[in-house]
Amino acid sequence: MREPVELRRQRILAVVESRGAVKVSALADELAVSVVTVRRDVEELARAGRLRRGHGVARPVRDPAAVPAPRGGDPVGDGGAVALVVPERHSYLYETLHGARTVLEESGIRIALYLAPQSADAERPLVERALADGARGLLIAPRWRSVHSEELDYDWLADAGVPTVLMERRPRPGSTLHALDSVCSDHWYGTHLAVEHLVSLGHRRIVLAARDDSPTARTVRAAFAEIAAAHPDVDDWTVVLSSPDAVPGPGPSGAGPAPGAPSGNRDGVPALDLAALLRGRGATAAVLHGDVDALMLVQRLAESGVQVPRDCSVVAYDDVVAALGSTPLTAVAPPRAEIGRAAAELLLHRLSGALGPVRRTQVLPALKVRGSAQAITRITPTTA
Repeated sequence: MREPVELRRQRILAVVESRGAVKVSALADELAVSVVTVRRDVEELARAGRLRRGHGVARPVRDPAAVPAPRGGDPVGDGGAVALVVPERHSYLYETLHGARTVLEESGIRIALYLAPQSADAERPLVERALADGARGLLIAPRWRSVHSEELDYDWLADAGVPTVLMERRPRPGSTLHALDSVCSDHWYGTHLAVEHLVSLGHRRIVLAARDDSPTARTVRAAFAEIAAAHPDVDDWTVVLSSPDAVPGPGPSGAGPAPGAPSGNRDGVPALDLAALLRGRGATAAVLHGDVDALMLVQRLAESGVQVPRDCSVVAYDDVVAALGSTPLTAVAPPRAEIGRAAAELLLHRLSGALGPVRRTQVLPALKVRGSAQAITRITPTTA
């Protein structure tokens, strides 16, 4: 005799409430019904607010065990780990990760770290695995090398089914992720700091050599173009690609070539001759993103007879290793660790059961002055 629907759903609720997150396939085996039937039951129970669903997983509305939340907040459950998903070999975001880790560990929250390889669509299977393993919250910084790859992630990430906070990423306005909690550096303000610092030293002709393979890079490029074009004291500016491998990669990008980018594919892009560019435009200053590219370009300038800061003032953007060069570089320093801490605190707020409006937090970068930029003493830089 077939089991009544309501009784089967009561059994599902009992299992989920006693064990925490349970795979739909495991529920189907235990109840001796099809996965399709259990999935339909879970959807109805979730719609009624009696449980939560994710990718192939059913979760209780409130986790069964609890530990105190930080700063005297409401309790958060201890039924599963928080998944942290960041790109592999990404030193910029690792400091963000450590900031988040500090907050979560102080709150007694278990952490599961997932490192996304550089292949396309790498984050989605990791998130699905984390959810299947019972992750009850998600902190994620997708690589998003191109606009196209970013938009491919919108729908599935919006449907993760657990509290989720984006770190150092700001989705396109009006997209399905627009209403997702996020904590991000204000890179427009960071770019503004760099330009204003150079202008205050008398520089009127400025070059931006920047990457184009991350949301931060694209924001810095767009912000520089906007700020420089509108600044009454900037006479000439241009945006170029800082490195041949600093492009989004093969395949559709969702946008045309970046302004100032050399033509051709990645393998055919020549290294930037920054010294020649400075001479050709009469530029006396450069903003360089990111740090490693900045140090390499400063070395090449020296090889071409252009000394920093005597002949060209430089401000780097990222401040991961800018201080370690033979010429320590003045740099814009996004608050990486603070981004992670703020994102983790926001996630804990959601895990406590707090609803309220979506939060899109921006934290201001700072300028670390180290002497690679100085007041202008000539109109054009020394020729090679």
